[in-house]
Amino acid sequence: MATAVVTGASRGVGRGVAIALADAGYTVHATGRTIDAADLPPSIVRHRCDHQRDEDTATVFSRVADNGASLDLLVNSAWGGYERMVDAGAFTWMVPFWEQPTHRWRSMIDAGVRAAFVCSAHAARVMVPRKQGLIVNISFWAAQKYIGNVIYGVAKAATDKMTADMAHELRPHGVAAISLYPGMVRTESVKAAAAAGWLDLSNSESPEFVGRVIAALAGDPRTVDRSGQVLVAAAEAVGYGVIDEDQRRPRPLTLADV
Repeated sequence: MATAVVTGASRGVGRGVAIALADAGYTVHATGRTIDAADLPPSIVRHRCDHQRDEDTATVFSRVADNGASLDLLVNSAWGGYERMVDAGAFTWMVPFWEQPTHRWRSMIDAGVRAAFVCSAHAARVMVPRKQGLIVNISFWAAQKYIGNVIYGVAKAATDKMTADMAHELRPHGVAAISLYPGMVRTESVKAAAAAGWLDLSNSESPEFVGRVIAALAGDPRTVDRSGQVLVAAAEAVGYGVIDEDQRRPRPLTLADV
């Protein structure tokens, strides 16, 4: 049975990916600061982890190794960037960079990009000797277009560049790394915003949909040939025949749509 580690799986995209991979037959190790309280199937192995603490991250991968299974798939979904969008009653997400709270840098760069780097290093140490494996970094169009604030763009651009350069170093060892862009995902916070009338969910996708696409990519031997690329989850779903929980297939977003 293949083994996957999914970071940031307490809620949102990470939680959906963990559930979908478990449904696909993976032994899933899920991490998160509040993972003990997460609504996850009992088959998923939970690891309480703050990925801003390197010792927590090291413990997770040590425990995975102690279970005697090799690591086939890492999904880096840990991300604190959507937390605390309101500070002291003010919506600070879209203020100019000189007014941005410093906690947003930490939650996007440290809890996001840096966490993905450290987790990927742990995973590569297992995957490289076996000459197989896939690392998926969850990213978004903010890498290519201004969306909301400067720090958001920096974090996503860094994620994509990190993926491309990781792929360069992993390629001789048969290990793949890709950046994956979800669309409008029906996470808990997105559904709350839609209920308040702020968002249109007509072309949205479930968190599990993203996981189904990742399972298809991980099971495709041709994915290693696409290592280093940025892939759009909904576009990949078309090629793999993946559908969402409502039997629909979301329309892939383009740069112009975002």
